[in-house]
Amino acid sequence: MFQDLTRRLEGAMRKLSGQTQLTEENVKETLREIRLALLEADVNYQVAKTLVSRVKEQALGQTVLEGLDPAQQVVKIVHEELKQLLGGDTAELVLPEKGMATVMVMGLQGSGKTTFCGKLAKKLVSEGRKPLLVAADIYRPAAIDQLETIAGQVGVPVFSDRVKKSAPQIVKLGQRKARDNGCDVLIVDTAGRLHIDDTLLQELNDIAKMVSMDEQLLVLDAMTGQEAVNIAEQFATRVGYDGVVLTKLDGDARGGAALSVKEITGKPVKLVGVGEKLDDLEVFHPDRMASRILGMGDVLTLIEQAESKMDLDEAQHLADRFTSGEFSLEDFQKQIKQVKRMGSLKGMLKMLPGMGGGALDKVNLEDDQFVRVEAIINSMTLAERRKPDIINGSRRKRIARGSGTNVSQVNKLLKQYRDMRRMMKQINASGGLQEFGQKVLGGSPR
Repeated sequence: MFQDLTRRLEGAMRKLSGQTQLTEENVKETLREIRLALLEADVNYQVAKTLVSRVKEQALGQTVLEGLDPAQQVVKIVHEELKQLLGGDTAELVLPEKGMATVMVMGLQGSGKTTFCGKLAKKLVSEGRKPLLVAADIYRPAAIDQLETIAGQVGVPVFSDRVKKSAPQIVKLGQRKARDNGCDVLIVDTAGRLHIDDTLLQELNDIAKMVSMDEQLLVLDAMTGQEAVNIAEQFATRVGYDGVVLTKLDGDARGGAALSVKEITGKPVKLVGVGEKLDDLEVFHPDRMASRILGMGDVLTLIEQAESKMDLDEAQHLADRFTSGEFSLEDFQKQIKQVKRMGSLKGMLKMLPGMGGGALDKVNLEDDQFVRVEAIINSMTLAERRKPDIINGSRRKRIARGSGTNVSQVNKLLKQYRDMRRMMKQINASGGLQEFGQKVLGGSPR
């Protein structure tokens, strides 16, 4: 989402490259580019103005630190100000560990409330909690069915009432149902509207009066830009909530909502949706997001995703196979499955330093390439996967037919495999294969 902003900010910083010191003139030119970059990213005008003012005050009031050039100094200042703009410290959900925790999810239609409820339930299950979802949207056609479908995928119960009881009554009954079933978190999926109206807001207030909420979360569609901030302002004034959930942060919009909402409303962003899968929910870390925006990567989140989504025992086994020089196409197929659990390839690459802005435009790496490689390997016999050297011309034709590819694509995969084996032998000869395998495959040294 922030690719264009990252590209513009990197360009602004380059204007200071080669300078020996920070002056009012060169800082002014750089800050002008930063302000334009923020405005083009749909950041609120007053927010952009305030950020640039803070950066200017610090940049001109400091001497360049030893070991940093002027560009690096400004990056350091901008990073800290972006972090503060995004909320400063990480604001996680505050739920009681004992007794019944309650969460009310609100927002307009199309913002992704119902899907978020499922994602939140899955996250809580992974943390050892037992959530129950309450279908309090009694207006939208098939809203209950959608929530039940998502809950079925997560493996958690749903409470609903199709006899047209009021939403507050349904939530109260859902709370009793949760207690009876030994659940310890109540997640309430409320009704939305195409726009904010008095009926919607009154119903939300009535629900909160009927059942005391530990967390009231406002779901905003990050793709709607400044409109999302306007919605956040109105909900804050007329209903109140504890934090914001930004959905569709993996989209192609400019992302100004993420940068503006805390400054405008005073409410922190707590969680972000970064994909369509039920696993694609992350805690929002202002410092890490600031690093991503400035093209500095987010290695901590990448490591956390690897630890939570990869089979570490399997990763260690593959690393051992790699270091022993026995890595086969069967092992390669297992490694592909491990990597796919972490999400899209470009999504992972964006977390690496230097891969923001336009760097990924030069990378020809799409997820469907993995699909093709898996299809080719699946069309091989077990013996062919373990000993690819036996694959002759007739076998290649059969594999191509079975995988829906052509012989040249099969040949390309086999060549890449041979090149990798050759590289392993070279590194092994230099004594560095174990360290290399550890870095590539995620295992730990023995």
